[in-house]
Amino acid sequence: MAKTLFASVVFVVFLAAVFQSSVPVPAAVVDVKSPAGSGSAEPNLTVAPDGRVFMSWIEPGQGKGNVLYFSVLQSDMWSAPKVIARGSNWFVNPADFPSMAVMSDGTLTAQWLVATGEPDSEVYDINLAFSKDAGATWTKPIVPHRDRKKRQHGFVSLTPMADGKLAAIWLDGRNMKDEDSGDMALMYTTITSSGVLGPEVQIDKRVCECCKTGMAATSDGLVAVYRGRSEQEIRDISIVRFANGKWSAPEGLTKDGWKIEGCPVNGPAVSSSGKNVAVAWFTAPDEKAQVNLEMSSDSGKTFGRKIRIDEGNPAGRVEVLSLPSGEAFVSWIERVTGGSPQLHVRQVAANGTPAAPVNISGTVRVASGGFPKMVASPRGLVLAWTDSADPSRVHTALVSR
Repeated sequence: MAKTLFASVVFVVFLAAVFQSSVPVPAAVVDVKSPAGSGSAEPNLTVAPDGRVFMSWIEPGQGKGNVLYFSVLQSDMWSAPKVIARGSNWFVNPADFPSMAVMSDGTLTAQWLVATGEPDSEVYDINLAFSKDAGATWTKPIVPHRDRKKRQHGFVSLTPMADGKLAAIWLDGRNMKDEDSGDMALMYTTITSSGVLGPEVQIDKRVCECCKTGMAATSDGLVAVYRGRSEQEIRDISIVRFANGKWSAPEGLTKDGWKIEGCPVNGPAVSSSGKNVAVAWFTAPDEKAQVNLEMSSDSGKTFGRKIRIDEGNPAGRVEVLSLPSGEAFVSWIERVTGGSPQLHVRQVAANGTPAAPVNISGTVRVASGGFPKMVASPRGLVLAWTDSADPSRVHTALVSR
């Protein structure tokens, strides 16, 4: 445990040195050969306490079914892929992707979705598995929700906690009347590295049905963001905080006033570094699409002004990164006139000054239905996204400055 904590401190200090300036500076984008094969999609990135970057993704299996792989970034190369799980009955949705987390004792955790209803229905369960031998073997999956109803359970966010446990939040349809009517809830539980589940807690009883969630650990506890849903169908971003053993009451982080009768499938992102918190989100009130950012220096209790990030025609699919310096990076998909959707990144200084956007994907067409991912490494920013060509393929890049 002491070794893990020391590695975490070293990583944070290293990041502070790499990204020490709050003044936007030019970035260099380097393509990193992806370990993912033909037909790959739904990449996700996570950073271990020692600073290593892990990527998971899905590929078609031989014949029917899918395979969930992962790889570790070593300098500027990905390790040989390892299999996490295989299945022929998974629920595969580019907006509701599998993910990994690395716990404080080094245990690897992965989650994916298994269909439990009729074909083409949106009825599925979350599966969680663990590995204590660097991914060579994985435990039998467990299901974190205990209602056992034939409903939607997904859009999972996993965050390692200071006490060694893993925090999990997800969208849960247990209170819905049927698959298509009623209220979706936001649920929470904890999991130990041996798979022991803590109590289930309902954080919010009415949320947007299929927008991804986001959660991060600050110096003062957890902070989570998600798209709320009012009785008037206003679907702005909500925030909750976990401290002293309980969640705060949901409150509106944004006041965009986006009224939309159906889910936009375009959830927010949150990132933390100590007490610094950054939240990015997509909204489109009056059909005016925007990507915005707000930053906090007190663990998400209060936020500064709203900062417009996009270039005028965003598709959203946001990711955000908060750094020790107080600055932030936001990635999103921008629709370019006369061209393909592009993955762009923008640096925002601690004082809220945005730099010029950087095109990460180049001429590669970005799948507008997926969610590109972004994390920090000692070498710079690591990004992963899906090329929408047929067949699709996961791409990765490194951004240094």
